[in-house]
Amino acid sequence: MSDSTPDLTARPAGVPAPPAGIDPRGPRFGAAVTAVLLVLTLLLGTGPAATALLTVIALLFLLGVARGVQGTLQGLAFRAWIRPRLAPPVELEDPRPPRFAQLIGLIVVGTGLVLAAVGVASAVPVAAAVALVAAFLNAAFGLCLGCELYLVLRRWAPQH
Repeated sequence: MSDSTPDLTARPAGVPAPPAGIDPRGPRFGAAVTAVLLVLTLLLGTGPAATALLTVIALLFLLGVARGVQGTLQGLAFRAWIRPRLAPPVELEDPRPPRFAQLIGLIVVGTGLVLAAVGVASAVPVAAAVALVAAFLNAAFGLCLGCELYLVLRRWAPQH
């Protein structure tokens, strides 16, 4: 009989470690900033200023896809100015679902920009409105639609 007990937390060879967790309040702050920018886009209508602002929002989403939500300008602002004034989070969040949500946001606003470029005048406000619904739900209620979609797709994905 052995004194040692097996390590049930050990990962099999070749299985990467999960990414470090993030403060779940950061993505909600980012969603609030994004929602404000999207409301401004809607107020600007279908003109070039609305298209320019939606392009800025697309670039912010692109940063989120490339660097994760903590690497966006909103994430940097949260870490510098908001997070130091808050108590530590009760638990940390997996950064992969919010990063996937950034991809969904990029696809939505990117589609609006492409359609606007080919002459669909209403594409910018429609894309902004769709993205605003998701950003508002995340900011106000903590319901991240892109994160939920990520989890559904993970359940459907074949397990290795």
